[in-house]
Amino acid sequence: MAQRFKNQTAFVTGASSGIGAALACALAREGASVGLAARRLDKLEEVRRRIEDAGGRALAVACDVTDAESIKRAVDLVAETFGGIDIAVANAGIVITEDFEYLDTADFRRMFDTNFFGVIDTIYAALPYLKKSHGRLGIISSIMGQIAAPMDTAYCATKFALGGLAGSLYYELPKGISVTVILPLLVESEICHSDRSALGPDSKERTPTFLVTPADRAARGMVRALYKRRFEAVVPAYGGLIAFSSRHFPFLFRQLVMAWRRLQPPPGR
Repeated sequence: MAQRFKNQTAFVTGASSGIGAALACALAREGASVGLAARRLDKLEEVRRRIEDAGGRALAVACDVTDAESIKRAVDLVAETFGGIDIAVANAGIVITEDFEYLDTADFRRMFDTNFFGVIDTIYAALPYLKKSHGRLGIISSIMGQIAAPMDTAYCATKFALGGLAGSLYYELPKGISVTVILPLLVESEICHSDRSALGPDSKERTPTFLVTPADRAARGMVRALYKRRFEAVVPAYGGLIAFSSRHFPFLFRQLVMAWRRLQPPPGR
């Protein structure tokens, strides 16, 4: 395998499972030393061992992205250990699956604290190192940063906000730093099971399994987008057809989503 990030250092938040863990492992296979950041240190250590068993280098650092000082300490420790940071990926996120009328302002604040402000504080912490390395910034958003979906009001709001943030950063960040916003469609992850959900503990997964992309496969597409310094990447690529349909055939798209919603069983509350 061509090691496209040999002798470089990556910092990845939310690296304890799902997309973050898969992306960290993929970056390590490409030669990068990887700083793994998340709240669950035990899970991070599992990812670290997986990387090191494969011959890579990794450092696990407990970090809460809702705490700016916690992020800064984690970034500084990774930079000190590996000699800087060339790639910073803001991936940590949560989701609350619920209709708007059953949410409250505190739910929205909680989502924005992690999914939006956590990204901002990660960028601020990594920016001095990215300036030195002319590095790469990756922001993990979602296809729902372009397409609104029922029962994901707060999640969609945070991801739409990330799209605006990334678009402005593309123009504003110092020359030499690339910005890549990544829009996963349906990727294998723990995110839907990690927080409050209207689906109930015994509910079956509503998404057909054949539509869900394995995290390892999705991570390869993300690494390719980061390497090529692309501004935007939908993962998997066919997810772009959904965004295209929503943008160019909005009435038909909304009718299809409404039809899908009517077919779903009522949520368990």
